[in-house]
Amino acid sequence: MKKPITWILIANGTQARILEHNGPGKGLTSISGLEWSIAPLQSQDINTDKPGRGFSSAGAGRSAMEPRTDAAEHREAEFVRSVAQELDRKALDGAFDRLVIAAAPIALGNFRKQLSDHSKKLVLAELDKDLTNLPTPQLNKHFDGIIAV
Repeated sequence: MKKPITWILIANGTQARILEHNGPGKGLTSISGLEWSIAPLQSQDINTDKPGRGFSSAGAGRSAMEPRTDAAEHREAEFVRSVAQELDRKALDGAFDRLVIAAAPIALGNFRKQLSDHSKKLVLAELDKDLTNLPTPQLNKHFDGIIAV
């Protein structure tokens, strides 16, 4: 019987990487080519133009229009969507049997929305923690009780 391959997604809204777990005592290994990042920007860095002007519904006044969505949040949601699409492709190819997601709370919510039903069925556990800045050897303690690292 083949041992199940467990992938661990470590992510936030601007960085993500996949680690693989091949069984107890073998630790976690980074998977080459499955690391993503975008530069973290604030909304004011993205929205450099002045807001548009709108007419008042009553009277002749005009006022500045606020954007309907926060640009930084939209950018991070698009980043999560692209990572989720890649995970979905790998899941359909049978690259892994189980998935553990450790992500910052907002990114975790976005992953829940973006993953396909097939990938969601492979999710073993979720951690609402941003572990993206921890080196791989320090991650083991965060997964005790979920997988035998």
